[in-house]
Amino acid sequence: MHGELLPGQALTLRGVGKEYEMSMTPVREAMRRLVAEGALSLSSSGRITTPELSNERIEELAAIRALLEPELASRALPRAHMALIERLEAINGQIDQVIARSDAVGYLKHNLEFHRTLYLRAQAPAMLALAETVWLQLGPTMRKLYGRLRRTESPRNHRLILAALKAGDDPGLRIALRSDVTSGLRMLKQ
Repeated sequence: MHGELLPGQALTLRGVGKEYEMSMTPVREAMRRLVAEGALSLSSSGRITTPELSNERIEELAAIRALLEPELASRALPRAHMALIERLEAINGQIDQVIARSDAVGYLKHNLEFHRTLYLRAQAPAMLALAETVWLQLGPTMRKLYGRLRRTESPRNHRLILAALKAGDDPGLRIALRSDVTSGLRMLKQ
C-alpha cells in the first residue's frame, strides 16, 4: 500500500516470513488474502508478485477512486471540526518533509494517512474498506509514479481540500478530491 514494493517484484513465503519473523501458515494466509484483494498476483506456476498494472487497469482504479473518495470526503464534511483540519495540516507538513528528502515510501504513507484520516470521519466503514482495497492494488504503481512527479511541495489539491473543509464547501471538496486522486495516475500512461 505504501509502495515499499515495486511493480512486478517477486515475493516468497519464506522471504516474507523471515522478514516479519512469522511462521509459514500466517504468511500463506496473508498472501492468499492479498492475492484475492488484487494486491498481489499469483501465476499458474505459483509465483507471487506485485501487480504490474495495465493502462486500462490504472484507469479503472482511478475511476473507482474518483467515485468513492469524493463521496467519503463529502460524508466527512459535516464532522470536520477544527481539530481534524489541524491534524490534516500537520500530516501535510510531514508530506513536505518527506518530499524534501525524496522519500517515496514516506510520501505514499503520509499521503494515504491524509486521506484515511479524513475518510474515517465519514463513518462509512464499508466504503473505506473498498478504498483501502484500491490503495493496496495501486501501492507499487504509485511508487513508480512518485519518481515521475518530482514534487517540491505538498500536493496543491491537499491545500484545496483543506480550504474546502474550512469553508464547508462540499462541491469544492468533491472537485479537489477527484482531482487529487486522478491527476497523478494520468502521468503513468504517458
